[in-house]
Amino acid sequence: MQDLPHAMTAQDALVALMIAVSASDEDIRTAELVKIQSAVNMLPVFADFDLDRLNTVSQVVFDLFEQEDGLDALFGLVREALPERLNETAYALACDVAAADGSLDEAELRLLEEIRYELNIDRLHAAAIERGARARHVT
Repeated sequence: MQDLPHAMTAQDALVALMIAVSASDEDIRTAELVKIQSAVNMLPVFADFDLDRLNTVSQVVFDLFEQEDGLDALFGLVREALPERLNETAYALACDVAAADGSLDEAELRLLEEIRYELNIDRLHAAAIERGARARHVT
C-alpha cells in the first residue's frame, strides 16, 4: 500500500481487479488492455478517476502478484476501498476483461471464482453477470 501516493479509492479497487484478471494468466493481451482503458474512459463510475493512477495501481497489482500472499493482500485492499454497492460492478468489469480476448483460461476462471467469493456475489447474480459478459464478447 505504501506504493500508492494516496489511499486506494473505489475506482482504484475496480482498476486493480481488472488488471488482476488480465494478469492472472501471465499474458496481458491487447484486447484486455483496450477493455480496461475503454471502461475507465467511458463508465460513469470512473468520471472523476485520475488517469495518472492507472500505472500506479497496475504496479501495485504486479508487485502484490510477486508476493506469496499477494492475492490475499490485494483482496484486503479492495474490500477496504470498495463500497458494497460496487461489488457487482467490480465483478462485471472483471468478467468483461476476462472475456475480452475471446477465451477464458483456468487461471482467469479461478480468479473470477475468488472475486465472487471475496466480494460476496450471489451465485445467481454472478451467473447473470457472466452471461452478459459472454453475450457482449461473442464473435
